Amino acid sequence: MTDLQNERRLIWLGYGACALAGCLWGTGFYFGKLALRDMGVGHMVLYRFLFACLGMLPILLTSSRRDRQPRWTRRECGTLLLAAALGIPIQFLLQFEGLARTTVSHASLMVGTMPVLLALGATIFAGEKLDTVGWLALVASTAGAALIVLGGRTRPSATGPALTGDLLVVLSLTIALGWILMNKSLMQVHSPLTVTAYGILSGTTMLLIWVLAVDGLPPIATVSRTAWLALAASGILCTAATTLLWNWGIHHVPASRAGVFLNIEPALGSWLGVQLLGDKLGPFAWIGGGLILAAAVTLTARGQKLDPEVILE
Repeated sequence: MTDLQNERRLIWLGYGACALAGCLWGTGFYFGKLALRDMGVGHMVLYRFLFACLGMLPILLTSSRRDRQPRWTRRECGTLLLAAALGIPIQFLLQFEGLARTTVSHASLMVGTMPVLLALGATIFAGEKLDTVGWLALVASTAGAALIVLGGRTRPSATGPALTGDLLVVLSLTIALGWILMNKSLMQVHSPLTVTAYGILSGTTMLLIWVLAVDGLPPIATVSRTAWLALAASGILCTAATTLLWNWGIHHVPASRAGVFLNIEPALGSWLGVQLLGDKLGPFAWIGGGLILAAAVTLTARGQKLDPEVILE
């Protein structure tokens, strides 16, 4: 009975970690927008991950002294480096380049498709099982994110959405799917903290080499205090903390069911945009929020009946 209670506690904590990660990810567009006033995409992403590394170093050093971790095999090191390359320089540079070429509404709508992509990928590549109710919940959650985005009134813009930008955002989400699934396979052997820290450090090193070669040295003196604060928040809160929370969460719950919480990101991002721009949410946005909450409650409540083989201990 004790083991069952502990299993249920870990499941609820796992869902809570994924939900909190989704909330913090939802603030990333806001902080990124503040930082982009003073620099380009490459430099903004680089600073974001440099701050993320600063946030992860103390945790990594403390963990390495306290815990005895299994040695990394050559194959696992290769998987880690590939996941880091996909999840940091490739995904983030593509996504923010896409955001620069399309509208916020379109980009947010594209992000809302991630849970369906994640459920599909976890079912095909990770062998996770998702029944009809689970699929319906994911579809409802994605539809809810779309309604929230479409329900907000935005200011007129001189530039409209572009197909190239939308496709770049979708491509970045597909790449993020590979990062999530590879990280989950690594966490079957290594702790979520170790996988997260090593992934961020190695991915940031790749990003540093690329940005310096393509964009040159990042600005320092011309960066405002607001931009520095935004960069620090996006690196420590929206990157280091969220990646750690997400990796720990999917270590205890199936990635296909945890994917519903990714829709918090476009929902919260849309809400922040409304608050910043003075827009108003219409009835579609309220319906969309209800769909997301209903889907989250459905998946978490049914998470107590997960098959033991899909829960990583």
